Amino acid sequence: MEKNANEKKSGAGQYFTPRVLIDVMVRLIDPQPGELCNDPACGTFGFMIAASEHVRNNTDNLFNLDADQAEFQIKKAFTGIELVHDAHRLALMNAMLHGIEAPILLGDTLSPAGKNAKGFDVVLTNPPFGTKRGSERATRDDLTFPTSNKQLNFLQHIYRSLKPGGRAAVVLPDNVLFADKDGRRIREDLMDKCNLHTILRLPTGIFYAQGVKTNVLFFERGLTDKGNTDGIWFYDLRSDMPSFGKRTPLTVAHFADFEAMYTAKDRTLVDDKRLTYFSREDIAAKEDSLDLGLMQAETETFDFENFDPTASALEAAELLDEAADLLRSLAKDLQFGEKI
Repeated sequence: MEKNANEKKSGAGQYFTPRVLIDVMVRLIDPQPGELCNDPACGTFGFMIAASEHVRNNTDNLFNLDADQAEFQIKKAFTGIELVHDAHRLALMNAMLHGIEAPILLGDTLSPAGKNAKGFDVVLTNPPFGTKRGSERATRDDLTFPTSNKQLNFLQHIYRSLKPGGRAAVVLPDNVLFADKDGRRIREDLMDKCNLHTILRLPTGIFYAQGVKTNVLFFERGLTDKGNTDGIWFYDLRSDMPSFGKRTPLTVAHFADFEAMYTAKDRTLVDDKRLTYFSREDIAAKEDSLDLGLMQAETETFDFENFDPTASALEAAELLDEAADLLRSLAKDLQFGEKI
């Protein structure tokens, strides 16, 4: 499945989330028996498989569940939605091999088909970054801030799909943290409706494109829809880190200090130079930008050791294709008189 994901370097669902990152996110969100878990961009179903295994491995009496509870774990607990046919088929196979019979829908979460995907205790996901259809707006009529930014639309769906007290861990690129206009309004809405308590700034080079900069947002849906975020802890796992690639793989050891901080009873007592805290007032003063918490200003460096000229050329060609499609979409919007 990893090989299949890496053969296509772009496109919805066609990139591979490092297994070690999936496992860290699942451990910290800690899904429990009886909880409804979902991945709205499930790819080959890796997050839900890991969540299922986590429940199995951390529940002593799992095999003593009554018939209804056992049926729930098999047929309802772990669900997903996937847009791409090939990935969806792999997801179905993966679920079957791991004893999961819950629905995995073939469809677009950002279309009306995704409106009923809600009421979850847990959401774990890595939504698609950019695709050749990335300029198209979501066709959902229940999103308050419809935008052409696919990641911002997914973020809206995710926090709205949680039940009160539900929790999520979501991989998102840096642009979600600082996009203005609708981006700022969506971040404000997220911080109102949820307690956005932790943001992990991930290293570069761990996804299909070496330059992609990503983060994990950890949040919990509030019991009310106002003022749930008092402040956010940022953990910088990007500065002063090795250059990850085939020769230097990401391992669980790289996340050890972050996990220790995350699970600490009192984070104010954690002595770690990578950890910083910003109050909600601090963030508001910075125009609600969440592009915070890095120890040093980022500089672009060229990684000669892991440079792959073939992959780089293919990536450049795909970016040019995407740019051409974005221009065609813009021309279409202008043709029909849409306000840009």
